[in-house]
Amino acid sequence: MDRLRNRILAELENIDEIFGELPPHIKLPYISTLELAGVAALIHNFYNGIENIIKQILILKNILIPDGKSWHKELIDITVNENIISEDCKINISQYLAFRHFFSHSYALDLYSEKMEPLVGNFQEVYSLFKKEISKFL
Repeated sequence: MDRLRNRILAELENIDEIFGELPPHIKLPYISTLELAGVAALIHNFYNGIENIIKQILILKNILIPDGKSWHKELIDITVNENIISEDCKINISQYLAFRHFFSHSYALDLYSEKMEPLVGNFQEVYSLFKKEISKFL
């Protein structure tokens, strides 16, 4: 259990650093395409951190990690079904899952600040809810 706790704490520290690097969402329309791509990478990293935490918890509980085409969505569904996170938390982090998919399969020139503003603006709230719900495993 200590090993899981340390892994989760390390992921949370990484996410905390991401939060510290994100510009305020109101500044997104004024940054360059290159800077916007950097913000997109940080949002992508945030979601990857969430998935890493979830996978560690599922492994501890001896629950099979899904694979296949839609494994990211299935991972979140399993997490709700196992009462690790709430439906409300799932809805909130699903926005970041959708962005993760978009970011992984698009070009930086397809990024628009107005579509990323809500993700950056809601980051702290979504992250706080997620941390609160997984804290029972720490």
